Amino acid sequence: MLTQSSTRVLEPADLGAALAVLDSAPVENAFVTARVQIAGLDPWRLGGEMWGWYQDGHLTSLCYSGANLVPICATPEAVRAFADRARRVGRRCSSIVGPAEPTARLWQLLEPSWGPARDVRARQPLMVAEAPSDTVEADPLVRRVRKDEMEVIMPACVAMFTEEVGVSPTAGDGGLLYQARVAELVGTGRSFARIEDGKVVFKAEIGAATRQACQIQGVWVAPEHRGKGLSETGMAAVLRYALAEIAPVVSLYVNDYNAPARAAYRRVGFQEVGAFMSVLF
Repeated sequence: MLTQSSTRVLEPADLGAALAVLDSAPVENAFVTARVQIAGLDPWRLGGEMWGWYQDGHLTSLCYSGANLVPICATPEAVRAFADRARRVGRRCSSIVGPAEPTARLWQLLEPSWGPARDVRARQPLMVAEAPSDTVEADPLVRRVRKDEMEVIMPACVAMFTEEVGVSPTAGDGGLLYQARVAELVGTGRSFARIEDGKVVFKAEIGAATRQACQIQGVWVAPEHRGKGLSETGMAAVLRYALAEIAPVVSLYVNDYNAPARAAYRRVGFQEVGAFMSVLF
């Protein structure tokens, strides 16, 4: 145990203390919590390092440093320490993402050496739902994607990612890592879609899942089917699955400028409870 304010890379023996920090904000931290619960704190299994900030000898803040840089329950002092460490090791992530306030502070400190970013999404409302929609009927044709439907779902996943992030997930390694991630979601029963005539009409995944909360991601409607309300009925279906089988709280975050999506999610029963921020490189 450290006896002064300091930061260090956490080790497997620190797992209990790290989970206690993560559990203090189960909805905000669902993405990282899910990874830690599966992989622990070994960097090779986790896919990155977990940095810990100690205040008066107690672990109070975390920062996941992998494909994403994610501040977790980060105080202003912790953010400064994480920014110092991030500058020393250099940028290895493709994005910085997390609760808006600490993420904005972290980016302010890192931008002089890491900037410019390809895109900064300063406010992405965090929305949650704890009950199935009582106003939007769930689409009965939305179902789990089968393992033998990978060739059907992949083009829709690539289209969604490209629209949302601005670059194709097939760049670099030809999409091998992205395909593996999609296959993992399909294999664990967390990929949902409405498929007609061998083509995806609507899709969404439950990307992160813990006992306390899960997070919907990758919501997409085929362009030729947009404007028909399929995102609402599709989301109502995925929400019902998630609440019944995965976690008591379902969350998602959305770009603040996407007014139609925010309105659709509110109609399905999601309420805004906070905001995330993303910096994309």
